[in-house]
Amino acid sequence: MTKATHHRTCNLCEAMCGVVIEHDGREVLGVRGDPDDPLSRGHICPKAVALGEVHRDPDRLRRPQRRTGRDWSDVDWKTALDVCADRLHEVQAKYGRHAVGVYIGNPSVHNAGTLLFAGGFLKALRSFNRYSATSVDQLPHMLAAYEMFGHPLLMPVPDIDRCRHLLIFGANPVVSNGSIMSAPDVKKRLKAIKARGGRIIVVDPRRSETAELADEHIAIRPGTDALLLAAMLHTIYAEERIALGRLRGFTDGVDQLGASLRGFAPETASEATGVPAETIRRLARDFAAAEAAAAYGRIGICVQRFGGLSAWLLYALNIVTGKLDAPGGLMFTRPAADLVKAAAAFGERGHFDKGRSRVRGLPEFNGEYPVSTLADEIETPGEGQIRALVTIAGNPVLSTPNGRRLSKAMEKLDFMVSVDLFRNETTRHAHVILPPTSTLQQSHYDVAFNLFAIRNVAKYSPPLFPREKGEKHDWEILLELTTRIAARRGPRAAVASRLAHIGASRLGPDGILDQMLRWGPYGAKSGRRGMSLRLLKTHPHGLDLGPLEPALPERLMTRRKRVALSPPRIATDLRRLAAFREEAPPALSLIGRRELRTNNSWLHNSPSMVKGPARCRLWMHPEDATARGLRDGADVVVRSRTGEVTVPLAFDDSLRPGVVSLPHGYGHDLDDVALEVARRQAPGVSVNDLTDETVVDELSGTAVLNGVPVEVSAAAAPTDRSPLPVATPDP
Repeated sequence: MTKATHHRTCNLCEAMCGVVIEHDGREVLGVRGDPDDPLSRGHICPKAVALGEVHRDPDRLRRPQRRTGRDWSDVDWKTALDVCADRLHEVQAKYGRHAVGVYIGNPSVHNAGTLLFAGGFLKALRSFNRYSATSVDQLPHMLAAYEMFGHPLLMPVPDIDRCRHLLIFGANPVVSNGSIMSAPDVKKRLKAIKARGGRIIVVDPRRSETAELADEHIAIRPGTDALLLAAMLHTIYAEERIALGRLRGFTDGVDQLGASLRGFAPETASEATGVPAETIRRLARDFAAAEAAAAYGRIGICVQRFGGLSAWLLYALNIVTGKLDAPGGLMFTRPAADLVKAAAAFGERGHFDKGRSRVRGLPEFNGEYPVSTLADEIETPGEGQIRALVTIAGNPVLSTPNGRRLSKAMEKLDFMVSVDLFRNETTRHAHVILPPTSTLQQSHYDVAFNLFAIRNVAKYSPPLFPREKGEKHDWEILLELTTRIAARRGPRAAVASRLAHIGASRLGPDGILDQMLRWGPYGAKSGRRGMSLRLLKTHPHGLDLGPLEPALPERLMTRRKRVALSPPRIATDLRRLAAFREEAPPALSLIGRRELRTNNSWLHNSPSMVKGPARCRLWMHPEDATARGLRDGADVVVRSRTGEVTVPLAFDDSLRPGVVSLPHGYGHDLDDVALEVARRQAPGVSVNDLTDETVVDELSGTAVLNGVPVEVSAAAAPTDRSPLPVATPDP
């Protein structure tokens, strides 16, 4: 057996760790960190082992599958693609072009082929019924970036390697490896902040793995981050600690922001947040006075009733204290392949609220509607009702609120097609599954996550293994569907689509990437050895393009290249926040949590990722459990408005009293799911059987997954099985 090595970027999370894969040409023999990778410097997390496990997973689909009733059979590619195009065309011809909906999942952002070719497919469908994981993840950050900086992808990241004061809201980067902050080996980087005399403060309802490393943990009540941030900003204005520095020359709305926050003194936020007023003032004063400081927030501030306000106020806190676009603060990247500039070149700068969803009137963002209303759009008759659905690399039955309802809604579809590696909890409803090659059979470049890296780097990974006969890459599947759908609209569309197909297939993702690199900031204008795909291929470990540098106002995409500190469409939502202070908190609030070995539901079929004790347990503070007569390790019933689940209980004093926690991505015990390892070793329960699709952040439409009111009782005790009352809507 001949051993060889392959250098690659792991694409299983956002960290972009460099790996060295030992292989024999057919199998992965071992995975270790690449010490010469300029970003990760030899670090990897346990997930890297799953690269090989996913590739050789016996449950991974290698051929298209077609469902007849409850029976599945392999079909050839031509038949599968023709069936999909015919059925989608039939639905649109009968019910209108908006009768076909599309859901794009989180893995698509980790794959250049899907990312670069999905747009053409969406244009070919011509349907406004588009949904994605964005509205259950990062939409509030993108909305704030769009309104303040001019583009939804202009989300600044902490310059963590030079930071001396890091204030973290609702994020656990020690486990996530950073999110909208690609930062391998976060634990080491956080320890380095403390080693150089800096401070780390974590604001979170749970004393997370990151909080354990911090100098201070603030145990806030779930869903009240916007109140805390507003009170901190109130303090900065009231005590005249505004210090924009060079930002003042191109920032609008400074006085307007201060005026809008006059009613948010720390005393008004203390009871609702559970944080003493003097602690709020101290946090604000310390942050304003600190050098090389950054305030960073992630999913915990997004998936709540005031996600949009929280993201906006977080950016505002960095701006008014002069921490934005400064070394050690919150900074913008300068990626070699710049999606922001590439989109702007075609006039795509994003948009918000250009339309409202048909049933519930939720706002669109960047051409997508909030996924919380997807089931409504399938179930509700009328013009624009979704009759057919396309899912691409997603599992919304487990990842979106009230997954049980969505699953039942999918049973009513006239047709469904899924582009996916597995038959999972969502794709089991499809009539046809179109499986792409595995990630190790594809080339890779992180087009998306280099936008959020803590250092400017560029790295290309060639395919490790050749694809087998009859396998197609994801971009080829999307391109084939695009051509067939267009052809069914008539001869003219068929000719135009065929010509586009020829050009796109010749380029492929690598060709498009090469053009982006050559036209990027390090490209041809940099001289004879300007950035190109050819250059990257000669540097298998990647290229270090240097630390983050001040980029404003040039990087701004607003019309006059000025920061909009107080966008009216966001600031008006402060009225809703003011009224929220009067609401009584629920007795128990449910929050999610993430695990180092998993990324959503992706890796639960990988043996090494699920080995050991079952991790799907309800965590509850011992005081709350004792008050309810519950025993550690016993089964409990967790109930919300949308349903109930039975799950083992684990006492955990890292939680603030009144808060319980379930991990996300579980619930693999459904019929027709072909995930043998997940069903046997990690079935668990889905936290999204408890989250409520009717409760969203009214500003952005983002799903509310944290702060869900629940009741918990012993599984053996008789319980009233009726659902809880509907949550009181926001005023």
